Amino acid sequence: MKRAIYPGTFDPFTNGHLDIVQRATSIFDEVIVTVAKNSTKQPLFSIEDRVEMIRESISDLPNARVDSFEGLLVDYTKRQNATIIIRGVRMISDFEFEFQMALMNRKLAEHITTVFLMPEERYTYLSSSIVREIAQLGGDCKPFVPLNIEKRLLEKYSR
Repeated sequence: MKRAIYPGTFDPFTNGHLDIVQRATSIFDEVIVTVAKNSTKQPLFSIEDRVEMIRESISDLPNARVDSFEGLLVDYTKRQNATIIIRGVRMISDFEFEFQMALMNRKLAEHITTVFLMPEERYTYLSSSIVREIAQLGGDCKPFVPLNIEKRLLEKYSR
């Protein structure tokens, strides 16, 4: 069984992230979308909220599930008996950072392989930080996030 981990902060989970999960579930037997606790970021949504929102967004994908973790990604990957880490790459600038991380993860755990997936072209400019800014300024996020997440963004910024 090929189990893959798709890690990220997903604050919020976008249609670009969803596209990567859909692609990954067509390749791997199981995909675990895992929300990482990142101490260098101040998230808009709690880890619990992000897990719940992603779970709702991918509920139609039977071979995908959602989890969260703290610590080294390779340690989490081992605990899940996974051998693949999925990373979405939108632009060349993403690749440089992701390539460095993939090599470091390989050094830490040589049996784990990083697979880079590109989202559909229409999502290459999309990022969670851009979505947060659009929502904060009262813009329409409907084209960029699943419906359940758009509702949560509206609730968050209407307060």
